Amino acid sequence: MEMLQVENRIFRSFIPKQVQNSTCLFQFKTVYLFQFKALFLSFFLFVERSAQHNNNKAFSSSSSSSSSMMESFALCSSTTTSFFSSSQFSLSRRQSIKSPPFISSSSSSLRSINCFKPSSSSSLHFNRSQSQSSLVLFNSKPSSKPFNTSIQASSSSSSDDKKLEKTSVSSSSSSQGAKILPFAISVAIGLIVRFAIPKPVEVTLQAWQLLSIFLSTIAGLVLSPLPVGAWAFIGLTTSIITKTLTFSAAFAAFTNEVIWLIVISFFFARGFVKTGLGDRIATYFVKWLGKSTLGLSYGLTISEALIAPAMPSTTARAGGVFLPIIKSLSLSAGSKPRDPSAKKLGAYLVQSQFQAGGNSSALFLTAAAQNLLCLKLAEELGVTIASPWVSWFKAASLPAFVSLLVTPFILYKIFPPETKDTPEAPAMAAKKLENMGSVTKNEWVMIATMLFAVSLWVFGDAIGVSSVVAAMLGLSILLLLGVLNWDDCLSEKSAWDTLAWFAVLVGMAGQLTNSGIVTWMSDSVAKCLQSYSLSWPAAFLVLQAAYFLIHYLFASQTGHVGALYSAFLAMNLASGVPGVLAALALAFNTNLFGALTHYSSGQAAVYYGAGYVELPDIFRVGFIMAVANAVIWGGVGTFWWKFLGLY
Repeated sequence: MEMLQVENRIFRSFIPKQVQNSTCLFQFKTVYLFQFKALFLSFFLFVERSAQHNNNKAFSSSSSSSSSMMESFALCSSTTTSFFSSSQFSLSRRQSIKSPPFISSSSSSLRSINCFKPSSSSSLHFNRSQSQSSLVLFNSKPSSKPFNTSIQASSSSSSDDKKLEKTSVSSSSSSQGAKILPFAISVAIGLIVRFAIPKPVEVTLQAWQLLSIFLSTIAGLVLSPLPVGAWAFIGLTTSIITKTLTFSAAFAAFTNEVIWLIVISFFFARGFVKTGLGDRIATYFVKWLGKSTLGLSYGLTISEALIAPAMPSTTARAGGVFLPIIKSLSLSAGSKPRDPSAKKLGAYLVQSQFQAGGNSSALFLTAAAQNLLCLKLAEELGVTIASPWVSWFKAASLPAFVSLLVTPFILYKIFPPETKDTPEAPAMAAKKLENMGSVTKNEWVMIATMLFAVSLWVFGDAIGVSSVVAAMLGLSILLLLGVLNWDDCLSEKSAWDTLAWFAVLVGMAGQLTNSGIVTWMSDSVAKCLQSYSLSWPAAFLVLQAAYFLIHYLFASQTGHVGALYSAFLAMNLASGVPGVLAALALAFNTNLFGALTHYSSGQAAVYYGAGYVELPDIFRVGFIMAVANAVIWGGVGTFWWKFLGLY
């Protein structure tokens, strides 16, 4: 009796008062006691199994069983604490429930409260509505795999409760807070600029303070004390708290058309992956050109270039379309990841597709999100490009086509595959197409919608339809016809994350331009270059090379653009470089340096993560191809851009 009173006092000390006298108290105690008993039984069985193991070492299964038992016991221990916090929230919302939870090993709402998978004859349940309760022990031989799903206390709980409990469990295992050293360095950079470096007389105090916040934000993007979106939000908050920016000025970029066009482009990419259209197109080219390794590479490269203008995400093209095809072809040829056989076929195809992706992204304005951002930042500096989609394509077409044609061949020579012929690839592709069946309705809708959107991107200016409106119309069609649903859009986390931190960077960069910081920096650099008596072509080469090589310090193309594009464009303008030429050249470079390293872009991480290419090869081939692209784009581009009248 005394133990029962103590138990009640313990429970009432952390249960809300409004539920202490309700049946919810009984519910909570039931689940808590069940958890305690489960822990006790798990520990008891673990000890018993260990004793058996010591007494009879001849049974080899005993060792694995003990290990599994310990893992399961640890799982129960780690999840119990988080269960308490979530239950305090959910209990207050369950006053209408008249019976305690039903706990069963077969219940869909309870997958891991019993940490071992029982046999069909071993059930574990407690139901107040029954005349009696039963508690049957777990099977003496537990499963080798503990359950890893979240604890859910009641089959009758609402979906909100379940989500809350799942979040509670998962968050307990994730790392908490900012990384101390990257955080300290990022903040220190801003503080040094603000208080230790003398402010130039040409710059206002408010502008200098904004520059310090911006540099601290950029340092955080490089060092990653927090996820990119979280750190950008903190930078934005700092600018408002310090009264450096007003609330409206800080959030002005969230209505930027280009940023919303970038967000919608993620949804288009999801449509290509979801319908399988991108996979089908690439498979056709494998069927037509895949008899040799070199032909296979050209088939994938051509399909990349064709898909690019309507699938504006290099990362989505890499991970959702081409890498699965490359892995399938490689494995069929006996080329395995993280194995000496990787160089048979897989390593070459990965490198070829990785390098080709940068050129296909540079070929079309809508092939990559960062392209749109470049033109928006150029516009803020007074560089306006008429008919942007057409002008971009014309300027990039000849050097990009040359690069796309020679890239597979150059890699074939400097990074040759061991397997030269792939006669089975066309047959595999044909079999895959046969399994895919005829083109589905959703694929036809996707084709028609993207042709419609691309047509408006090309000719929209003539009829008064902007690029973002064209994208909105395309997305609306996909939603209305069911190719995409709103859950698809909501689950595209990268799109919403991009919206957050892109808007912060674009907003800060715009305010720096308006405050005169960018003009001051560009004038200072221009005077330095002029002191060496450099002509504008020489200054153009120096600035383009510097912009390219600095990317070794960045892990994001879009982050690089947000941090440095405006400053380097202003330097080019101050050095006398024609505006359109400087804006487009910097934008083309933004795509080409995405294949420098294994961290230089989203697609870099995708291809390197496949396990076919070793890290030294990534850096070596990346540098060689960077030089090759510089020669091609610099040589061919110089004459082509002169012909187009860009200078």
